Amino acid sequence: MNQLLDINIAAPAAPEASLLLIYTGGTIGMAYNRRGEMVPMEFSSMLRLMPELHQFNVRLTVHSLAHPIDSSNIAPSDWLTLVGLIEQSYEAYDGFVILHGTDTMAYSASAMSFLLENLTKPVIFTGAQLPVGKVRTDARKNLLTALEFAAARDPHTGRARVPEVCIFFHNVLLRGNRAKKVESGHFNAFKSENYPPLARAGIDLEYNESAIRTAIPPGPTLFHRQFDDRVSILKMFPGINERVVRAALEVPELRGCVLETYGSGNAPTAPWFTQALRDAIDRGLHILNVSQCDEGRVQQGRYETSAHLRDMGVIGGDDITTEAAITKMMYVLGHPLTPAETAAGLTRDLRGEISLG
Repeated sequence: MNQLLDINIAAPAAPEASLLLIYTGGTIGMAYNRRGEMVPMEFSSMLRLMPELHQFNVRLTVHSLAHPIDSSNIAPSDWLTLVGLIEQSYEAYDGFVILHGTDTMAYSASAMSFLLENLTKPVIFTGAQLPVGKVRTDARKNLLTALEFAAARDPHTGRARVPEVCIFFHNVLLRGNRAKKVESGHFNAFKSENYPPLARAGIDLEYNESAIRTAIPPGPTLFHRQFDDRVSILKMFPGINERVVRAALEVPELRGCVLETYGSGNAPTAPWFTQALRDAIDRGLHILNVSQCDEGRVQQGRYETSAHLRDMGVIGGDDITTEAAITKMMYVLGHPLTPAETAAGLTRDLRGEISLG
């Protein structure tokens, strides 16, 4: 069963905030087995390696999943579990920190940004490139600073400083649905090329106020559970052929496809390719065009090699990341919408995942 642990605090009589730390697994909490492979360990073992957690002036509760998982095994059902945990604890805590493996962290942060609407409290993902038991681990700094950001309040209003789903890693706080994992061998694992950091951690926590979404949402916080995972990703590459494209687009019951194109949204103009996409769209498939580039945006119609996509009904994804695009598609398709409403939902900025203007 899931484990709930209360951590002693430095000043239990007057804690600055109440935080829920959710441990899902990941490198941060791994240890080596007898074969020399890294496998998840129980959070109680992590606690012994991080005595600094007892020094925070917060009320800290840890919710550890019964069976911590490698993030390569994360699934939409796990995202819905996280939504449930946050919903049932939302009124009791001031902020939430989720320990998660780095490989799919950007997908999970993106998904949670759509599933949690009108947030008034921070939900911060973090993890590590080296396990907490290693001498040069980045785990301590990442976790401890994520907790600081989660507890931070505006001194004038008392509201959360960053009421968003975020990723904190290597001294930078990023909007979750703008981040991508870009490094596997260095500590600066995540970047957000198309949107500035929300904050940086140096000697002080420095906030980029103009980049942070408002702490006063237009309505109550909503915890969505509508998700449709009948989606796919099709990446363009020189030499891609009709058999591959049709196999990807003709999967039974497929409802949406993220098309990863070249540059500013360009793709082959070969008749067979155009016809394969037209056939898919005629069957009701929603195709969202995103760029393979980390920086920049899709501009359908800028070149002939993207104008044909626009003309046949492929949806332009602007500067959305692939991670945000596929999870946004799952979220939008999970609602009972008409084809026109679905297309509008995929192009509209829902949680700051695309740039306006």
